[in-house]
Amino acid sequence: MLPDMSFCSAKLVHTGFAVKTIMESKLYQPPAEIRGMTLLNKDAFTQTITVPALRVPTRVLHKVVKSLKKSTLRLPGIYSVVQDKEGSDDFKLLLLDPHSVLSASSFSEAEMEALRSFSVADELQNYELKITYDNLKSEEVLKAVLPLGQDVTSGFSRVGHIAHMNLISPLLPYKNLIGQVIMDKNPGVTCVVNKTNIIDSTYRTFKMELLAGEENMVTKVKENGMTYEFDFSRVYWNPRLSTEHQRVVQLLKRGDAVFDVFAGVGPFAIPAARSGAKVWANDLNPESYKWLQHNCKLNKVDSKVQTFNLDGRAFIQGPFKQGLPSLLKGGAGIHVVMNLPALALEFLDAFRGLLQLDTTCEHSLPTVHCYAFAKEEDHEADVVQRASRSLGFPMENKCSVHFVRNVAPNKEMWRVEFTIPKEVLFCCEETNAESSEEPDPKRQKCDEST
Repeated sequence: MLPDMSFCSAKLVHTGFAVKTIMESKLYQPPAEIRGMTLLNKDAFTQTITVPALRVPTRVLHKVVKSLKKSTLRLPGIYSVVQDKEGSDDFKLLLLDPHSVLSASSFSEAEMEALRSFSVADELQNYELKITYDNLKSEEVLKAVLPLGQDVTSGFSRVGHIAHMNLISPLLPYKNLIGQVIMDKNPGVTCVVNKTNIIDSTYRTFKMELLAGEENMVTKVKENGMTYEFDFSRVYWNPRLSTEHQRVVQLLKRGDAVFDVFAGVGPFAIPAARSGAKVWANDLNPESYKWLQHNCKLNKVDSKVQTFNLDGRAFIQGPFKQGLPSLLKGGAGIHVVMNLPALALEFLDAFRGLLQLDTTCEHSLPTVHCYAFAKEEDHEADVVQRASRSLGFPMENKCSVHFVRNVAPNKEMWRVEFTIPKEVLFCCEETNAESSEEPDPKRQKCDEST
């Protein structure tokens, strides 16, 4: 919100340019009665304030505006050039930002020189400006409404026409007002939802509560040149991973083979196919599987992507295992993407003893790109140790670990990359028998991309 300030009466003289100003101007201060508002009343924000203005000849207006762009008033829905008080068409008033222009001494030397060269009149004027709810930013509205000392959050994830929030408990009494403000202040947003604490243990999707707008959860987004459609309430989508999706896809070469174990609606699989890779994409969630197929057709890569609706471990020990021997005889690179950071490391044991020792391997073994949330203080060591434990093979100095993003305080997402060791992929009969045991049903229930 604009700070509580006033302009002191003053008469200032600059070299070659005298500016007289008598100002008793105050900036916008939210009415006290809107504090604690839970049902949005837009009219309550209306207020008239006084701002400084400069009388400028119309013939040089464009040049003056250009020269004073750093000092010009900028508010949503407010034009900085208004009609002269005297009604003359020969002059206009240029409204100035009261934060930066307290008097003529606030202008920079370059601005002063420009005003001298354009022979602009030497007086600042008071201009009464009506401020309404529409002229305030979302942060200003929320700071005026929420309790004093409460952190203002207007942050959200934009997913097509949906704004997705994760409100903390103290803000819940104001959730509908916050939702309305977010929708009002962000063109194109027609639905605002809040993530609840209820999570589907099978598909890792969060329940959503409608805060404002229409309850239409089927949305369309564009990412890295691809288009995706899906029901946001029934699948997982994270707009903050677009850079990561692109980074991994850029590692691929035309003709490579990609196995996406937790494919979601296709943010890795589809651009990989578009880049010329042959893709096997899998997801346990039937909704994700449905939209994955839809998005493959939408992006015209359905002939390059085989889709599966399996548990992640079943996908590795099924389609991946079946296709691997012939791929190992060819020259293409083989990549396995495992984007389920909450659990993906636990699925690495599915690679143990996957192939017999007599399998021909003329080229490099598969490269795994596995995501994880770091739990210990030494994040990299934690990820490597957990990968080693799941693979049953020490991976220190045999893999690389890359920071992806901060998810929450003390929670970071990392990517560990490594070539599957021969000692893991090709195992003796005893180890192979061990890997064929029935998978842990708890692990089978959490197969959804993050």
